[in-house]
Amino acid sequence: MVLVLLLVWRAGARRAKAAANAARTSARLVSLAGRVLVNAALIMIVQWVVITQRGDGWLLLAVLVVPALFASYTLTRALTVTTYEPSRRRGERR
Repeated sequence: MVLVLLLVWRAGARRAKAAANAARTSARLVSLAGRVLVNAALIMIVQWVVITQRGDGWLLLAVLVVPALFASYTLTRALTVTTYEPSRRRGERR
């Protein structure tokens, strides 16, 4: 009986841990999406103000190019495939 209770308790603890990890992951995703939307809105507002207030050529260029550089850097990092090769001990083959 004690063994059955122990197994049931461990199974419940595993399910609770899995549910907590899933909730934490979804909260991170929502938090990331919220930050992306806020930053995009801020960039859009600054660009809209500069364009509608007839900013000079260099200011307009800077307002449009700087966010494009950040976006391209982020996309490049996200789409770049990297590999992990653990360190080998001396004499170990590849």
